[in-house]
Amino acid sequence: MKNTNWQLVRGARYHPNEGVSFTVWAPRVKTIAVHCLAPALTVPMRRDGHGLHTVTIADLQPGTRYYYLLDGERRRPDPVSRSQPEGVHGPSEVIDPDAFVWTDHTWRGIALQDVILYELHPGTFTPKGTFTAILPYLHYLQNQLGVTAVELMPVAEFPGARNWGYDGVALYAPHSAYGGPLGLKTLVNACHEVGLAVALDVVYNHFGPEGNYLGEYGPYYTDRYHTPWGQAVNFESEEGGEVRRYIIDNALYWVTEYHIDILRLDAIHGIYDASSLHIVQELGEAVHAHARALGRTVLLIAESDLNDARVITDIEHGGWGIDAQWSDDFHHATHTLLTGEQNGYYCDFGRLTDLSTALTDGFVYYGQHSRLRGRPHGTPSRHLPGERFVICSQNHDQVGNRATGERLSSLVPFAALKVAAGLVLCAPNVPLLFMGEEYGETAPFLYFTSHTDPQLARAVSEGRRREFAHAAWDQTVPDPQEPETFYRSRLQHHLREHGQHQALLRFYRDLIALRRRSPALATCSKAHLEVRTWPEQKLLCLRRWHPHGEDLLLLATLTAEPLTFSPALPVGSWQKIVDAEAEQYGGSGLVRLPEFIAGADGAALAFAPFSFALYQHLSRDEVSQGSPDSSSGSA
Repeated sequence: MKNTNWQLVRGARYHPNEGVSFTVWAPRVKTIAVHCLAPALTVPMRRDGHGLHTVTIADLQPGTRYYYLLDGERRRPDPVSRSQPEGVHGPSEVIDPDAFVWTDHTWRGIALQDVILYELHPGTFTPKGTFTAILPYLHYLQNQLGVTAVELMPVAEFPGARNWGYDGVALYAPHSAYGGPLGLKTLVNACHEVGLAVALDVVYNHFGPEGNYLGEYGPYYTDRYHTPWGQAVNFESEEGGEVRRYIIDNALYWVTEYHIDILRLDAIHGIYDASSLHIVQELGEAVHAHARALGRTVLLIAESDLNDARVITDIEHGGWGIDAQWSDDFHHATHTLLTGEQNGYYCDFGRLTDLSTALTDGFVYYGQHSRLRGRPHGTPSRHLPGERFVICSQNHDQVGNRATGERLSSLVPFAALKVAAGLVLCAPNVPLLFMGEEYGETAPFLYFTSHTDPQLARAVSEGRRREFAHAAWDQTVPDPQEPETFYRSRLQHHLREHGQHQALLRFYRDLIALRRRSPALATCSKAHLEVRTWPEQKLLCLRRWHPHGEDLLLLATLTAEPLTFSPALPVGSWQKIVDAEAEQYGGSGLVRLPEFIAGADGAALAFAPFSFALYQHLSRDEVSQGSPDSSSGSA
């Protein structure tokens, strides 16, 4: 990977044979000194007229731990610290970003439509909970399961050792309990060596509540807006330019010093900016330009509750130019049909037509009235390419924000898990799996924290109980601060070797392999897509084809009742290539769709509860020659 002119200037920069230069923006501080612990010394910094403090100290080496001494009395970590080995309140550490020996020189990234994401939490994916503990599982993820990208939940230093990561306060410091800078670079390098891209979840809508000293340095916050997590980040004021730089530099930093391929921007609906150039667009332009200079593909995926097509519309067409966004509408449409839940934000969903719209359009709500919001919601999205939408049946939010963290495997029958998987992996969108779903993990994914401030810890625990008190869950909601809450969330990898877990993993593996080799499924084209629904029967038919030949038909029922029905299917002769009822996928093998169907004959078909099957169109020659029986259920 060739170098570019961009470098991280803020923070501590190591210069071989010269020492370390320190730069910090702190307009609210009159004097700052660098206070090193070993060697023990304190060196004043020079302040310019814009609140920028600088100094170079000769003979300092990587590994030096230091604080900034604010106005001669307060010891604080560096806002641009590359490492916080003693946590959010401890000293920062000088890091040489060029010390790591990368071996991924031929890696250039991944195209958006080739992305199959696997979201994981570094602390609960393995018993050790470190970056390097993930390494032995890379072969499984890449070769046995077949995903193409690992997505890490946020890794910026947060208080304590247990947290989802959204309470990060040292945005440039990979979490020390996970293995710090060396551990993260080792993981990314190893992923690239086996052909896996790496996505990183980054949080720019707020900063965590504990160990957050940014407000002492400068106007990083504004009272003009409020977020669900506290004060909004200040992107608009006269001094907001340095705050914007702080965030954009962070994105470029992950791409440059850690070779990250995809940045997932957390909850951009909580980023408030009325500037002529929105910070999300500015950040996207900077990252894409830097990627081109590096000769790499770097993607940006937003989480957004806005249903605003502008976010994922190209800049030349008046949008913000973000490559893709999470599609909560697809999840909600699928979840309500499989579970029957209608509480909370699920109240706007529950119709089979919602799922059909999610497949054809992207946004289910594109201007209609939303019961949840009490107003019209969203903008049209049918014109946008399918790969602009990242879809899932489970993710950290949809599982972990439940009171007791139940996964879909605890909410629906086994057959319904295969329907959910089939819809996600065969849709014309970018699929995302949440760690463990591929084998039906039964451990919950709970909300956990490890705040060291007693008052904050108590507030978090009490707040979690109050959040679910209306549902009579106040006595059973696990305490986020209890270590056991974290331990219960760890994956049980051994499950995938046995029984239905093994069968479900085989189903995921075969569908992923089919998606990757099938011309009809590998493209996310909406131009070669047809969806038919029979709402009363809860039957969905999805047809996807490639202009140069391959034509596939997906049949799925989203009901726990068996069904005999004569759907008007697309004309032609179709041969079954996947059947979720096959014994190798944990099905009973008793109620099975026929090996061949003719779309025009109107024959009655018998569907098992939560049925899923894929058919391939036969050419005239194949029909006239008598196509051999397929291996039922084999992808």
